[in-house]
Amino acid sequence: MSKDTTTPPLQEPEAQNLYGSIRELIQLARRQVATQVNHMLVLTYWRIGKLIKTEISQDDRSNYGEGTLKVLAAKLTLEFGNGFTYTSLTRMAKFYIAVNDEHIVATLSQQLNWSHMVEIIKLEDELKRDFYIALCSEGRWSVRVLRERIESMLYERTAIAKRPDLVVRQELAQLQQQPEHATPNLFLKDPYLLDFLNLPQGFSEKNLESAILEELEHFILELGNDFAFMARQKRLQIGGNDYYVDLLFYHRKLRRLVLIELKLGSFKAEYKGQVELYLNWLAKYEQQPDENPPIAIILCSGKELEEIELLGLEKGDIHVAEYWLKLPPKAVLQAKLHQAIQDAHLKLDLNQSDPI
Repeated sequence: MSKDTTTPPLQEPEAQNLYGSIRELIQLARRQVATQVNHMLVLTYWRIGKLIKTEISQDDRSNYGEGTLKVLAAKLTLEFGNGFTYTSLTRMAKFYIAVNDEHIVATLSQQLNWSHMVEIIKLEDELKRDFYIALCSEGRWSVRVLRERIESMLYERTAIAKRPDLVVRQELAQLQQQPEHATPNLFLKDPYLLDFLNLPQGFSEKNLESAILEELEHFILELGNDFAFMARQKRLQIGGNDYYVDLLFYHRKLRRLVLIELKLGSFKAEYKGQVELYLNWLAKYEQQPDENPPIAIILCSGKELEEIELLGLEKGDIHVAEYWLKLPPKAVLQAKLHQAIQDAHLKLDLNQSDPI
């Protein structure tokens, strides 16, 4: 006679409640073990990198150092496996160079794993590394998301990249210490890449809006994962007139409503008055007591920087950004964004040198 090995159903509420509590404890323990394992792994790799840089790479005879590292890699791989190849050891050394404070590494290892670090240490610019470390830690990005955002040049396209280095560092520090007081510069981009929309030739603003809604998940990912969709063509009744906001979002981190106006052509000065009207209405009728004032993004196919500057939009609550429906070659994109950043820094330098 065979024994019945099926699990009997939990009949009584007390048993069901106990099961839920125990299950929660087990899952919590598993998460904590995984976190601790990752913490020790990242910290160990950093310490190995430190040893490599201090004991081997300080030797002026670079060929000697390289040879020593290869011998070391062969011996470690034989004993501990493929995690200690020559390439892996050089990555550990780069990790130590990129983040040379053990206390910082200890904190990061609670939030990011070694695969995150491998992507981050590929970046040569220190400020860019700090940017991705801060946003990746705060946003809990997966390695895939981190890689995609580096590839799409998120840092260069973010408004904060066009500001002085000291300001960037201050705002990144504020994001890590007081996320609720983070500035919009960390979350607004220019340009936005909308190459996922597959729009037909001769499309209209309505086509653009419909395509965005059909691909809303992709669009929100391009905006940033703290955006929550609220409304399309939201009607505003002002006096005897009706106005319509193209898209309305809410940003959880900024605690602000964010309206998006879609324009087919280049930016025009009259858009400012239109959007200011919408912002004032939202502030009066939709803004909650615990929220910050609403902001706007005007998405255009082009803009003149001098016009934006003269209208005073660079420091206000209206952000004008281009959208690109097709991603150009990376070299072209990099050159265009690099020039935009250089122009912004030059203008900031000129403003600071003006006599009072």
